[in-house]
Amino acid sequence: MTAREPLDRRARILASAAALFASKGVAATTVREIAGEVGILSGSLYHHFASKEAMVDEILSSYLDDLRARYAEVLARDTDPRVRLRNLVLVSLQTVEAHPYAAEIYQNDVHYLRQFDRFGYLTTAGNDVQRTWLDVINTGIAQGAFRADLDPTIFYRLMRDAVWLSVRWFKPTPEYPVTRFADDCTSIFLDGLAAPRR
Repeated sequence: MTAREPLDRRARILASAAALFASKGVAATTVREIAGEVGILSGSLYHHFASKEAMVDEILSSYLDDLRARYAEVLARDTDPRVRLRNLVLVSLQTVEAHPYAAEIYQNDVHYLRQFDRFGYLTTAGNDVQRTWLDVINTGIAQGAFRADLDPTIFYRLMRDAVWLSVRWFKPTPEYPVTRFADDCTSIFLDGLAAPRR
């Protein structure tokens, strides 16, 4: 066995676990099922992870750390609210692409997971994400770039769910890449569907 094999196996375990957690839910997924997907005995799984929760923790914390780092880059480089909003959409989608299943696990199981002390960071991460979006939206309102008659929190929640839940149906293609989806999503939310009046 090479030194690389345990790392590859660990990555395969995490990938299989993430797929199961996303499709069945964390509570309904057993260690035996995860081990079966990878082709090892349940006991062998504990050589790589202390528990099922440790796997969930690694999947979600890695995803959320990456998401917040990408948001920080957007805020550091972009100043125009519309560009910032579009780039928040884009990096959200790119982060989902880099962490298959994590967004779906978060959406489906965040309330269940919050009951465990080790997942207390999910509340903090959720608050950070919301604050980032609301800061961009409120700055846009203050600068006159976005409408002031709409509740920023409602707008944020609608846009967030449209973006994050798209993981269930949107699959980028060469003809319709993630960058175009980000552009279209932003345009629909900011400009609407109606054709401009002549």
